[in-house]
Amino acid sequence: MNTIFMCNNTTRMYKPTDKMGDLICENYALLQVMSRFGISLGFGDKSVQEVCDMNQVDCNTFLIVVNFLGEESNHIHDHLQGLSIPALMEYLKKAHSYFLDFQLPSIRRKLIEAIDCSSENEVAFLIVKFFDAYVHEVRKHMEYENEKVFTYVEHLLKGERLKDYSIGVFARHHDQINAKLTELKNIIIKYYPSGGDNQLLNATLFDIFSCEEDLASHNRVEDFIFVPAIMELEKKIK
Repeated sequence: MNTIFMCNNTTRMYKPTDKMGDLICENYALLQVMSRFGISLGFGDKSVQEVCDMNQVDCNTFLIVVNFLGEESNHIHDHLQGLSIPALMEYLKKAHSYFLDFQLPSIRRKLIEAIDCSSENEVAFLIVKFFDAYVHEVRKHMEYENEKVFTYVEHLLKGERLKDYSIGVFARHHDQINAKLTELKNIIIKYYPSGGDNQLLNATLFDIFSCEEDLASHNRVEDFIFVPAIMELEKKIK
């Protein structure tokens, strides 16, 4: 079970009146959520509502995502009321940009530095090959969402229903894209020969585990908040 968004092994439902600083200190992983909503640090003792207002962020949508990621179970119906679909799409787009433009390239640079990429080291070559294949799958998946899914939803928000597509098509083909990453981790853990920079390699492996958890949480938001919200929107537009 993914536990990166759990708060001290308890589930707390945050409210608009809670201090944003408390939210981050109690669960530092929510820094990623805050960043993807375009919220910067330096908000003092302001409440969640005040910080969201300062940054022109829909507070309901922010809290829906935060509280959903803090739960152990996946309840759909509890999270749709008051949701802003445009705000959620912006959050998802910024998450895609984070993975593709920052986190995955950063991991690759650390991976290259940590392993011996000489022609004699076949395991190192295999590690880089698997990582690049994984990044290719993630990029293809997220670019499809950016170009096809979000464009479809933008038409729905304008009251236009495209006849050749539905959010159900996306939901049925929403792969978790984690199989290659699992294989990569196993290669590094079980087969990479000792003698290299173990500290850097272990730090890189830690980043890979963190990335995997972050992507799993991202997929949960899409599966259990975004898709049901779009299904409800489709029902309203014949």
